[in-house]
Amino acid sequence: METAKRVNVPEAQLALYQRALDRLKDADQKSNFGSAYTAVNGNMSSMISKHGVVGIRLPKTERDAFMSLHGTELFRGDPAWPPAKEFVAVPQALLADTERLLPYLERSFEFTQSLKPKALRKAQTDSRDGGDP
Repeated sequence: METAKRVNVPEAQLALYQRALDRLKDADQKSNFGSAYTAVNGNMSSMISKHGVVGIRLPKTERDAFMSLHGTELFRGDPAWPPAKEFVAVPQALLADTERLLPYLERSFEFTQSLKPKALRKAQTDSRDGGDP
């Protein structure tokens, strides 16, 4: 994963996640707080937690069907955190099967593109530098 920040994710799961992302076109790959993720227009579409669990964003009806089909639940970045409402946890067997996982990642990317873009943050000027705002 070509990210500027270091990620603290189990290497085996990160390699599987990266293998799938390498097949996904136009996904903006990033990292933050030791985890890696993809984003579209400022909205996350997939992520891998520092615990090696992958989450993908899906619309409600597809989320429910995915959880039922794969016997999984909503994604949690950390076991102590509440679930991420629009993200499903990807089972390890599915993560290891890039061909089966790819359509879900593509659907996640497509769904995330339909969301309202997040506003970009404007560069903040340090008031102590005496520069123009």
